[in-house]
Amino acid sequence: MTYSNLQIFTVELVGTFILVVFATGSIVLDAEIFNGELGIPFAAIAPFIALLIGVYSFGKVSLAHFNPAVTIGYYITGHISKIQVMYYFAAEIIGAILGSLFVLKVIGEKADLGVNVPNFDFSIFLIFPVEVLASAMLMGVIFYVVYTKGLRGFSGVAIGGIVGLDILFLAFISGASMNPARALAPALLSGVVENLWLYWSAPFVGTIIAAFAFRGKFKAQRKKEAES
Repeated sequence: MTYSNLQIFTVELVGTFILVVFATGSIVLDAEIFNGELGIPFAAIAPFIALLIGVYSFGKVSLAHFNPAVTIGYYITGHISKIQVMYYFAAEIIGAILGSLFVLKVIGEKADLGVNVPNFDFSIFLIFPVEVLASAMLMGVIFYVVYTKGLRGFSGVAIGGIVGLDILFLAFISGASMNPARALAPALLSGVVENLWLYWSAPFVGTIIAAFAFRGKFKAQRKKEAES
């Protein structure tokens, strides 16, 4: 079934909203109620749950991007058109901002609304590659499940799982955003924007690397399907 750009826009907006509420809301909730005692594990499991909801609810409609860097990856592999990139970007950014507004009004404003922050105890020459690596692993897992199974079966577990694992093991270095929209919304609303350059560069580098690694596989798959 082919879905319209309006349908794609709608589910991407809703999916990104859910992701940002869970991903940033968990950090704010931890700060507001538990004084940060739940820490990174709580921040890791929240987006895992959000992506389970998003992938299984909306994957058939939009491929469940919820992330501009993932959208660029899908464009490189030929899954979406140039005009669709604009629909995805608009939906993801609006959804993310609405998500941060929800967090601000309903949960609280501590922890700068859950803004991503790199750990500058480490060199930027480590922080940047770690964020690239986290984003590349996310895109690689997404492409692997799409290439092998489509967004069915354990795909949501795999995609949500890699996000959770990236946060659990890499957030203490780079902040592990992997998602420019998720980084943008709380930064704009909190005014903590000095690290946005990192999260609007490294995730794209990571997903582009993964996209070029998989592009040939998808081209061969489409050619085989056309011939059969």
